[in-house]
Order: sequence, then structure tokens, then C-alpha cells
Amino acid sequence: MLMNTAEARLDALRKELVRQNLDGFVIPISDEHMSEYVGGYAQRLAWLTGFGGSAGTVAVLKDKAAIFVDGRYTLQVRDQVDGRLYAYESVPQTTVARWLGEQAPEGARIGYDAWLHGKRWAETAAKALAARGASLVAVAANPVDAIWSDRPAPSDAPALVHPDAFTGQPGAAKRAAVSAWLAEQKLGAVVISALDSIAWLLNIRGSDIERTPVALSFVIVHAGGTAELFIAPEKVTPGLRAHLGGEVTIRPREEFVAALQALSGMRVAADPERAVAAIFETLEQGGAEVVALPDPTVLPKALKNAVEQAGQRAAQARDGAAMVRFLHWLAVTAPTGTVSEIAAAEQVHQFRREAGDLRDLSFDTISGAGPNGAIVHYRVSEETCRTLEPGSVYLVDSGGQYPDGTTDITRTVWIGPDEPPAEVSDRFTRVLKGHIALDRAIFPKGAFGSQLDTLARQFLWHAGIDYAHGTGHGVGSFLSVHEGPQRISRNTGSAEQELLPGMILSNEPGYYKTGAFGIRIENLLLVEERQIVGAEGEFFGFETLTHVPIERRLLNTAILEPGEIAWWNAYHAQVLEIVGPQVTGDARAWLEEQCAPLFLPTAE
Repeated sequence: MLMNTAEARLDALRKELVRQNLDGFVIPISDEHMSEYVGGYAQRLAWLTGFGGSAGTVAVLKDKAAIFVDGRYTLQVRDQVDGRLYAYESVPQTTVARWLGEQAPEGARIGYDAWLHGKRWAETAAKALAARGASLVAVAANPVDAIWSDRPAPSDAPALVHPDAFTGQPGAAKRAAVSAWLAEQKLGAVVISALDSIAWLLNIRGSDIERTPVALSFVIVHAGGTAELFIAPEKVTPGLRAHLGGEVTIRPREEFVAALQALSGMRVAADPERAVAAIFETLEQGGAEVVALPDPTVLPKALKNAVEQAGQRAAQARDGAAMVRFLHWLAVTAPTGTVSEIAAAEQVHQFRREAGDLRDLSFDTISGAGPNGAIVHYRVSEETCRTLEPGSVYLVDSGGQYPDGTTDITRTVWIGPDEPPAEVSDRFTRVLKGHIALDRAIFPKGAFGSQLDTLARQFLWHAGIDYAHGTGHGVGSFLSVHEGPQRISRNTGSAEQELLPGMILSNEPGYYKTGAFGIRIENLLLVEERQIVGAEGEFFGFETLTHVPIERRLLNTAILEPGEIAWWNAYHAQVLEIVGPQVTGDARAWLEEQCAPLFLPTAE
């Protein structure tokens, strides 16, 4: 029977739990690869609850249920998920494990799908439940799948070769580096299950997940440098076989579990941050000695080589021209009061298509007018769509996937013709000051993103305000728009990565006034070496990659320092130099106006 309401689906799930002799079940937004964005076949939480965010978990018991989200989705979850069915729980103030340890009945059997959860989560949840006299049970079949009658099939799109002209390094060299790492660690094999790691290692891409150009697959790399790729046969083309060569054996995806079991007696590495609990369990049960180590491709993938850096600059230049055309269109059209959030999102997508070689968006465009802009990861829908009203703030966070680079940019725009309120200008300028401070940062080798995070927040803190998300995330090369291990955040996690040349990060401080407006200014930055006369040691700084004008009408120049105005003028001169030759006519004239220098008031 096809379920058509959240209440009916929750009721059907509880009945299925009874059939499976379970007293509860945990549903994350995840797939077998612990991906940030997942294919339609893995959107179990969205199907069950209606929640459209990219991060969240639901715990269902016989008489209660809760949905767990972080600060990015505090408003969105209340708009999309029925509070009569699910209690709203905030992470990290609480966790699923802690909630289960408090709410699960004594003796309860709480199910989880070991192919959707990490090993550490399973261990933590099991410990919390054991203290309650309850147990965590790995299910043989996901109970959500049993009631989801029209669940989509995984994508069967072919895997694609990503040429060395874009990667700057052949796949054989990357596998050789992993082989050397295995020898150094005295390991027989390593399991690579993160899709972007597989894509980078083998120089392949795909279209199995929206917004991230990867192919559903697993890889085992052996000590001798050979590898096995587990992928659906229909996704394999003659071109892919030729590209991978004789040292990469292609096997059906269904043989992955048997291949893990066949590693019996070997020392095998798997990354507990990127490999699901089922991989560890299968290896251990098969008799392998499992060594928990970071995925050896993650750091090399983050360190963009010269070819990847050049590709990113080229992609950013094209993307910048598309954004200029969009912002010019917006300046002309939005003051009429006829532009909706959906129309604006579609228009920026169209300009990116016209820029050339766009393969996909890098994420769903955040197109937030007025109060919707205060929802950090807002996703516009027919139900929530607002008009960009004159006399309001509009926030647009968007990006594209190009074969030579991945882009991500946020601009906050004032919809004229009236002057913006003093509060809005003050908040915008404080965000800008933090953005400039981070962009201009110089730091020693060994510095972490958490040490730079305060630079972006300091001017907001002076006004007693802050924002609830990180300041910067890593970005891939025609891969994930959110790439580790680098980041700029005060939440450091268990192990923080020092910032190194070749890493790309976002610079995106913001401010959000619930029910009123949101502000964010985002550019991408490349970590590079800094030559300082007399320096004692190595020092780094940032090259700015994004070149798009920043909204002038929202500036309060009275609180800008001379150095900040100099940054503004230099940045916009560079925007005009890089993007100007790509735009013509009215858009070019508008760009020149936006890039005109600011001047300090002269003393009388």
C-alpha cells in the first residue's frame, strides 16, 4: 500500500518494527558511503518525515519519535516536519545516542542499518543503550525499505573518465602513492568507500548523486598497487575499462562483501570517519585484522596541484561572469516586485549554463528573500517561495560543477530603490569586515582553521551577535563542494587538520535575524605560501579565487578602516580585470559602476 502522509508512513514503520521484533529504529540521512548528499534511493528520512535538509537523523520508538538537526536547520525542520509526530532535538546540545539512552525502555531492541552508520556512532549508541538495559541491533533488512513501495532504484548512469588534463596526475601515480602508504603502515589492503575518494583515486566521475559528480562504487587497494573496483556492470563502458587498465579489476558491486570476507588473515585499513560500520563488521567477522586509519587519499585530494589550481581559476572566472550577469539582471528586474525566489534560482542556473561546460550545480541554490534568508540552509519550494520585495534583503548562495573546478559563492543584495535600514547596513558591514580580515590573514605553518575562525567573527562579537555555522569548508576539484579535512570553524572535532598550500576553503561569515533577514558573504580561497622578508619559518596566506562584486548599497563606510577600503578597491579592480572582458553592454556598464573605488571622506 502506498503511504501518502507522514503520519501514515510513521504508523507503517512502527508496524514493520513489530514484525521485525524491534522496539525502535534509527534513520539517518546517509548511504553506504556516508555521503553528504545521497541519491534518491537513499532518501529514507526525507520520504518518512518530509525533511529536505542534507543532515539529520530520526529515532523512532513505539510511543515517541524525534528528529535531530544542527543549528543550520532549526527553522527548516519546523516548517517541514510535523511537531505532533516528531520532537525537535538540537545537535550538539543533545545526541541520538544520549536521547536513546534516556528514552528507550529497559530491555528494548533498537534497530539500525549498519550500512548507513559509522562504527563510532554504533559503539556510542550501543553503550548508551546498554546503560539503560537495552540493546542496539543491526538489521538484516532496512524496515523503511520494506514499506517504501515506490522507492527509486540506484542510478545506472555510466561512470565517466576524468582526463589527466584536468587532474594533473594519472590514476596509476595515485595508486602507487597509496601502495607506498600501505607498505609504510605494514598493511595488506585498504578499503576506500567514500565516493569522492574513489573518484579522485581512479580519475573517474559520474552522475549518480545530484550535485556531486561521483559513481556509486567501492574500491579495495592492495599492497602491490593493484585495486578492485566494485561497481554495477551497467555503469562500465569500454572507455572506462581502457582508462583503468590491467591493474584495476572491475567486479560487480554485489561481490564487495565477499571480497571483504576474503581478506581473512590480512591487516586491512578502513577509515572510521568515512566507512560504515558494516564494513568493519564484515572484515572482523571474516578474520581480517582491521586497522582504523584515515583514508590515505583524503589529504592528497585536498592539496590541489598546479593543474587543478589553474582549472579552478578558469572555472571561477567563467562562474564569476555568470554571477555578474545574474546580479545585473537582478538589479534591473527585482525592484519591480515580480521576481520570486524560484525564478531567481532558475535564472542564476541559466546564466551558469550559458557560461559554458556546466555539468551540474554544486548544491541546490539557496535563494532566500527577507525572512527566508535567515534560514541558513534554506531550500526554496512552491510552499515557501517568497517574492523579492523592494526594500528587503535577498541572499543567494549558489555554485556550479565544471570539469575544471567546483564553485561556491554567496552574495547578499539589497532590493532597492529605498536606502537600507541602519541595522541591516551595520550587520552587513560587520560581516564584510570579518570576511576581509580572514581574506588578509597571514599565518604560520602548523596553524589550524580554528585559530583563524575568530578573525571572521570578531566584529560581530563586538556588537553582541554571532552566527551558528562554520566559517569555511574545503572544496573539491570537480568533486564535493564540502570537502575535508580542512575547515575554518571553532568546532574542531576529534582531530583537526593544519592548513597547507593547495587547499581550497570558503570564507563565509554571516548574520541571521530570525523572521527578518539573512546576510552572508562568501568567496573561495586558496592557501598559498607567503614570502616575508626576515620571516622565521614558513608562513601562508590566501589567494582569493572568487571574483564577483559585493553589494555596495549595504555598506556603512563609517565603520570601515582605511585598510578595509583599500582591500575593497583592490578586490573590485581585480574583479573588473578578470570578469570584465567576459561581459558586454549594460551588464558591463553595471559591473564598472559596482567596481568603482570607494574613497575615504577627506578631513576639512
